[in-house]
Amino acid sequence: MSLSDSEGFAVESLPIENVENGTSILLTGDDTTAPRTVFARLVAADSERRSIVLSTDVDGRTVQRSLEREKSESGNRSWVLTCEGPEGGDEITVVDDIGDLTGLGMEFSSLLASSQQSARRFRAGIFLCSSICREVDDTRSVYRFLNTNFLTQLRRDDGIGVRALDTSAELETDVRSMVAGMETSFSARIDVEETEPDRATLSLAGPSADDEMTTISF
Repeated sequence: MSLSDSEGFAVESLPIENVENGTSILLTGDDTTAPRTVFARLVAADSERRSIVLSTDVDGRTVQRSLEREKSESGNRSWVLTCEGPEGGDEITVVDDIGDLTGLGMEFSSLLASSQQSARRFRAGIFLCSSICREVDDTRSVYRFLNTNFLTQLRRDDGIGVRALDTSAELETDVRSMVAGMETSFSARIDVEETEPDRATLSLAGPSADDEMTTISF
């Protein structure tokens, strides 16, 4: 599976070749277990990079441990913005209202700026964007948030981004239509379907991707 024609961000634990700088990935699945593993494998940073994660459903330490399982020491190279659990020094920031997209965007940009003081290149991710959609009155505001505070950072700086969405989430909008609309703003989409307790099928598609399907273990 390929998301790049040149040297980029390595993803050794997935059957994906180097991901090109500036690539944005829409990660979808009808549960959270398998997509969470794929998310961590894409976002876990090596020694020359940093991870910036917006987590909506687990605390910062849990996010760091999930990254650590996929790549040694990557938890120590991560900055997490979350609405769960306690703060943890400069690396973990807790927000009170995940539906306040203006405040969320400012905090996310601040974490990104802090991380780039120690490493210019980064991997950024949001897990789960469907939780944000549930907290806002108008899901169009989430589109604006993604374009203003997430995708723009990827285009302007030296990084890749992953945004995960649970397609089984109950939202006040049609999830399939929302995914179709968001797909047009992303470089590629990876759909994850768990086929066995420890195996899943990945389907890769998009203007910056070769349409392929493969199986992984986790």
